[in-house]
Amino acid sequence: MDGTYELFRHFFAVPKHQTASGDEVGAVRGVLGSVLGMFESGVTHLGVATDHVIESFRNDMWPGYKTSEGIELDLLAQFHPLEHALRAMGVTVWAMTDLEADDALASGAALAANDTRVEQVLICTPDKDVAQCVTGKHVVQFDRRKRELRDEAGVVKRFGVSPASIPDYLALTGDSADGFPGLYGWGPKSAAALLSRFGRIEAIPDDWRKWDVPVRGADRLAKTLVENHELALLFKDLATLRADSPLFDSIEELRWTGPTAEFESVAQDLDAPELNTRAGAFAQKA
Repeated sequence: MDGTYELFRHFFAVPKHQTASGDEVGAVRGVLGSVLGMFESGVTHLGVATDHVIESFRNDMWPGYKTSEGIELDLLAQFHPLEHALRAMGVTVWAMTDLEADDALASGAALAANDTRVEQVLICTPDKDVAQCVTGKHVVQFDRRKRELRDEAGVVKRFGVSPASIPDYLALTGDSADGFPGLYGWGPKSAAALLSRFGRIEAIPDDWRKWDVPVRGADRLAKTLVENHELALLFKDLATLRADSPLFDSIEELRWTGPTAEFESVAQDLDAPELNTRAGAFAQKA
């Protein structure tokens, strides 16, 4: 699960709540309640990826890449408390520093998918770049807010390209959420048409007359791609998730067995003792 996304989502969706000490904790409370709801609905294994810091190695690659600038202070201040509260709840947390939460999702999904006991991996985030991790019906993407599940056929239907071509697709069209613009003139239709034919940017011929697919303004698009080829490859690198982090050795490390002894005090500090009651009652029942 993308913990950073969930924190943003709940920050703008649930009522604000300040503790007696003046700390804003509404979003943290919302995420914890939502995670408990997942366990109550039958989830048994969970890893939550977070951006311990917003900036990553990608900021050194592209000056316009996303930063923490502009994020409301009341939201930014809840990043680390969320990690602490989740761990106290007994949830596995992957707090990323040099890499990003999406890289952790990619790594976690790859490790889980390689375990023969795992029937299906759900990557809970709506982020477009994570679509590159989808594999058949075994590794799928799930948007918890919209309740939409996207397998490999769903990725092709949504973007017009296979999961393997998603970094190339984003390189050409851009990703405003991550702060890189793509190539001028290239849009979803043209990118999908060329990548469904050639698969990756490096395989697209410089000569548009060799494309063999109908694309409006093909000569102009080809000229743009030739002149900005290195930039396109840079954007592709930015969009390519790093899926080789050794996050866990066994899938059983992700099994939720209930809250730690510390969670009672954490819930009290959040003015939400009912969270501890729910967690303890469900864990005991399970």
